[in-house]
Amino acid sequence: MLKQEIQKDSVEALKAGEQFVLGVLRMLSASIQTKEKDKQYKTKDQKAELSDEEIIDVISSEIKKRKDAITLYEQGNRPELAEREKKEIEVLKKYLPEQLGEEELKKLVAESIAKTGATEMKDMGKVMADLNPKVKGKADGGQVSKIVKELLSK
Repeated sequence: MLKQEIQKDSVEALKAGEQFVLGVLRMLSASIQTKEKDKQYKTKDQKAELSDEEIIDVISSEIKKRKDAITLYEQGNRPELAEREKKEIEVLKKYLPEQLGEEELKKLVAESIAKTGATEMKDMGKVMADLNPKVKGKADGGQVSKIVKELLSK
């Protein structure tokens, strides 16, 4: 399970003295724990744990936060902080499934467009609804959206 892998890697980073990696993994563990507490509260089940898919959602969310921070740091002329965020993203990406290439994404988008019968930009929601379960955690949402827009505008 993904949670155990993250915990194991945290212990290894601690033993190896890799403070940066350890900090990122501790932050990730805290985010996972927070989501688990939310789930326990909502389901009234004290033993509720996140599935690997839900953990991938947490990791994707953390990566998105860092990408947003990078943009802000670059606008604020703080390249050293932007660089730190980029390094954190690299650590987090290790726990995501293998990312789809652009050609694979285009193929999946084309299949979804054909399946939903989308012909114009206003049909983008249908295409994204069909596509999201297939690419969840395997591709950046912004990139998927860009490809959908590109193919629908042709």
